[in-house]
Amino acid sequence: MAVTTPTHDTAPAEAVGPLMRGISVLRIISEAGGAMTVSELVRSTGLARSTVDRIAATLARMGYLRLDGHRVVLAPRLMELGNAYLAAVRLPGLLGPLAEKLADELDESVSLAVPDRDGIRFVHQTTRRRAMSLTLRIGDLLPAERTAQGTVFAAYWSEEEWAHWHARRTAHPHGHAFEERAAEARAQGWAVDDQLIEPGLIALALPVRAPDGEVVCAVSLVSHTSRHSAESLRESLLPRARDAVAAMEERLSRPADEEQADEPPAGGLADWTNASKQELGAEFVESLARGLTVITAFGDGRAELTLAAVAEATGLARATARRALITLEHLGYVEARERAFRLTPSVLALGCPPLSRTTLSEIASPHLAGLVQQVHDSASLAVLDGDAIQYTARVATGRIMSVNIQIGTRFPAYAASMGRVLLAGLPPQERAARLERTDRRALTPRTVTGLPELAAVLERVAQEGYALVDEELEEGLRSLAVPVRDLDGKSVAAVNVAMHSSRRTVQQCLAEVLPELRATAAAIEADLHIAGRFTRIPTA
Repeated sequence: MAVTTPTHDTAPAEAVGPLMRGISVLRIISEAGGAMTVSELVRSTGLARSTVDRIAATLARMGYLRLDGHRVVLAPRLMELGNAYLAAVRLPGLLGPLAEKLADELDESVSLAVPDRDGIRFVHQTTRRRAMSLTLRIGDLLPAERTAQGTVFAAYWSEEEWAHWHARRTAHPHGHAFEERAAEARAQGWAVDDQLIEPGLIALALPVRAPDGEVVCAVSLVSHTSRHSAESLRESLLPRARDAVAAMEERLSRPADEEQADEPPAGGLADWTNASKQELGAEFVESLARGLTVITAFGDGRAELTLAAVAEATGLARATARRALITLEHLGYVEARERAFRLTPSVLALGCPPLSRTTLSEIASPHLAGLVQQVHDSASLAVLDGDAIQYTARVATGRIMSVNIQIGTRFPAYAASMGRVLLAGLPPQERAARLERTDRRALTPRTVTGLPELAAVLERVAQEGYALVDEELEEGLRSLAVPVRDLDGKSVAAVNVAMHSSRRTVQQCLAEVLPELRATAAAIEADLHIAGRFTRIPTA
């Protein structure tokens, strides 16, 4: 079903070979679901093992890959490449909230997609949770003729774009009367996909236009034949969809300076790559790292950049930035318009589809493993669930005597270090209400149960940013926890280190464990903020 963005057969003389090979590695791992063994990667790319090892080491240094034994795994930080495109086009940030509102009102899944040559690529999803639910991901690419959104885009194709589609159709003849459907979409202003993607799935799509009349994206409402027929979907949802499109177009018509633009990227990226080269030597492919930093030069308020602006944003020499842009344009990730460059939707293919479904537990687990190696005690991640905490990720130490807790375990929040951190992060009124309704039993002789005492404990936790629970949950158990905060500063989870009280004194916990625990939480937050910028990261 998927299509690929074609590139020229012969690379320009100035193209950067290591950058081309590194992007090929990222693309192949992405298409394989986000993880491959090194041997599989060698076979798939046709590159020498030594070349793959150097590319993997470089991408791991950048935080884009994680080396897990013989496996190479995409890391959440890689999503900063796709985020650069999404921020530059502004569509998810501007229109995403309106798409979510529409989904809530209609109780149907809503998607935003952009054209990518003769395909469509998804840039936003608001999915309803049902037994039969939508599994499309941010960055997924589908052939235009198999989707309602693609039909809407094709209604405004040029002769050149139709010629390109005909060439592909010759190789893969599954047009489904596409030209006729595109003509109908142009006449009526909407298109329906009646089970073209797969049996049972139906969709209604409408174009969304920029102030100059250009169709910049399409909004689609997706349902199942158990809920609607194609006709009933149109009859019941089209009027509200048109209202939503009008609101989206009004939103796009507002001046860009009303939006909060990103801070421009730091110009010291070239210095960082140079330092990495000095440290790692031949294992670090500097031209690959520098080429990828060019993508991150784009963003909100930086949709189009000149060569000089790219060089300034990255700290690269103009000649280096120029070669990287030539390479990216050849590969289809950048397009040139007069003297300016802009990213294409194909950038989303570099990791976004598999990583856009990452959970907080998956983000946290590698960092918890690193923490356990540092402190030699078990580490966990938990979320607040009602008046209890629930463990969602855990890495146990290899000690003979260790804290034995399984994922899914629940403890009362008032008596657990992670629970106290999460309760302390709530607004004071909500915090007090939760404590008052909780059955505060003494689990050990040391458990704090009184309302005034617990309120004072939580206020101190809120001020100090950590909680230490000493034999209140279970005799002999000492636990230290800190919060994990999302982009809005809300505590969405907590991380802890738990140990037997004989392992360390309270003072040793604060001196030895707390700094490592805070560093781990900061690393989890950094990944969460990148991965969750344009997608919702499930916390449980």
